[in-house]
Amino acid sequence: MRVLYVSKALVVGAYQRKMEELAALPDVELHVAVPPVWRDERGAQPLEVAHVTGYCLWRLPLAFNGSYHLHFYPRLGHLLDRLQPDLLHMDEEPYNTATWHAARLAVRRRIPFVFFTWQNLHRRYPPPFRWMEQYVYAHTAHAIAGNVAAARVLRTKGYRGPLSVIPQFGVDPDVFAPCPRSRGGRPFTIGFAGRLVEEKGLLVLLDALAGLPGKWVLHVRGSGPLAPQLRARTEALGLSGRVRIEPPLPSTRMPAFYHALDVLVLPSLSRPYWVEQFGRVLIEAMACEVPVVGSDCGEIPNVVGEAGLIVPEGDVGALRDALRRLMEHPDVRHKLAKAGRERVLRHFTQAQVAFRTWQVYRHALRTSEGVGEALPELYTQ
Repeated sequence: MRVLYVSKALVVGAYQRKMEELAALPDVELHVAVPPVWRDERGAQPLEVAHVTGYCLWRLPLAFNGSYHLHFYPRLGHLLDRLQPDLLHMDEEPYNTATWHAARLAVRRRIPFVFFTWQNLHRRYPPPFRWMEQYVYAHTAHAIAGNVAAARVLRTKGYRGPLSVIPQFGVDPDVFAPCPRSRGGRPFTIGFAGRLVEEKGLLVLLDALAGLPGKWVLHVRGSGPLAPQLRARTEALGLSGRVRIEPPLPSTRMPAFYHALDVLVLPSLSRPYWVEQFGRVLIEAMACEVPVVGSDCGEIPNVVGEAGLIVPEGDVGALRDALRRLMEHPDVRHKLAKAGRERVLRHFTQAQVAFRTWQVYRHALRTSEGVGEALPELYTQ
């Protein structure tokens, strides 16, 4: 089967490893279309070309780059006509212009298509986005939800077609791997990586650290509109000598970041417009045998399972206690580090995600021919 996979997320080099795994599966001729750059509140993310063996990578320009709802690929129709794929995979939400536009092009050419969704909040969109969403629901061959809550939202909003729960990307366990490290007298190192926005809970983390005894440092990697407030809060709490806030790293350099940590924290906060959809940094750190502490926001408890510590979101005292427990008990750190790596190997490798995606493709093509069977979820709660 010839597949065209379209995804702005694949500007991130580490994610492309999934494409190599997918291309290596039986009867797959894979073509991947990626914009030369994607823009969001963190700035411009240019395409990182890191893992491109076994498939053809196409640079496909975007219109309205940076707008989640309005962006689309104006030359996608030309690429479809050139490649004439058996299946189109749109790595986008069903309510945005890119997916609707792609669905129209695919339907016109009688190409089955698949879409992906992270949306784990039931939100009703105004026209024309609601009309776009319903058109996509009515014509897709298969839907992929990145988490269990997103699957429930699809059903609640009226999608009745085939549906599988598969994370968008896993991790390469050979890249995100444990590294022997010695403390060497350095302070206990706490890490955060991601968008610097209020809903990621970084202000809660700073408040928790303000009362944390012992020798520790916090290393933050990311960018976003909260950065000035974070620096001001750090200074106001008297933590300036212990907290480093630095720009994000390329995906290929993230393993080295995790290797320098004793714990990774993701203290996300639910908001009316957003709850945590997955928390990819969790599985990256877990794969590197770094213990993780997460809040109970959204999908975080399902991702971490018993392989990390979960605290109530926004609870400064509980977060401080969890960090103190890890500081004072190396045996707990070691146990969670091993459990995290094992959980990733069981559920969240790029190879596993690619294989389940391949199963979806086969099912979608069979469904378009009038046959098909149910597919199980990738992981359970």
